[in-house]
Amino acid sequence: MKIISYNVNGIRAALKKDFIPWLKATDADIVCFQETKAQPEQIDDSIFKEIGYEYCYWFSAEKKGYSSVGIISKIKPNHVEYGTGIPSMDKEGRNLRADFDTFSVMSLYLPSGTNDARLDFKLNYMDEFKTYIENLLQEKPNLVISGDYNICHEPIDIHDPVRLKRVSGFLPVEREWLTAFMEIGLIDSFRLLNPEKEQYSWWSYRGNARARNKGWRLDYHLVSEALHNRIERALILDEAVHSDHCPVLLQLK
Repeated sequence: MKIISYNVNGIRAALKKDFIPWLKATDADIVCFQETKAQPEQIDDSIFKEIGYEYCYWFSAEKKGYSSVGIISKIKPNHVEYGTGIPSMDKEGRNLRADFDTFSVMSLYLPSGTNDARLDFKLNYMDEFKTYIENLLQEKPNLVISGDYNICHEPIDIHDPVRLKRVSGFLPVEREWLTAFMEIGLIDSFRLLNPEKEQYSWWSYRGNARARNKGWRLDYHLVSEALHNRIERALILDEAVHSDHCPVLLQLK
């Protein structure tokens, strides 16, 4: 079972960059999208169905061209949950979950803290989300939360940890939250299998950052402890260049 998570920074823009041939070659079973920046009616599902993704689901922000997540799958889910039921979270279209026979997958797009107001929103969102997931794990113990967390967890996850420790995405309060979040029973699959690997999943468009590999690891597959023994591979696919992010891959037995 191969799951990919990809912040595409606009799905319509990605589709103009040979995205479909890449997706077909990658041959994932399930793909979680973040930052699609589109309403469902603006996405042509037939493009994905033609390459085997018969099941396409989109959860969009109220504000057009903003945020929004999606899941496409070659396997029919038993149930799809749009949002969390928390209005302050759901208005920005950041959570979509698909339940299958032996596990559930959530596409998550945590907010960024670009200014003081948005940082406050992000911190409140993270607190509410942690409580939500603590409760959800009681109902859905076999859970994979895939997406853009907008947080680098440890110094190994960012190219300049000393200089960037006062920047949102690597603030102590954000990193502490991610530690506490994982302590409720979630595993960083990439770090589990690659404990010392310095590899990133996002680069600024400024300063030729990607060519210089001045990156951040913001994208994760966090896997519930109940699925620990099924984690087979976890990779960052940094050869994909359809976005300022690159996709991350999880393979479960």
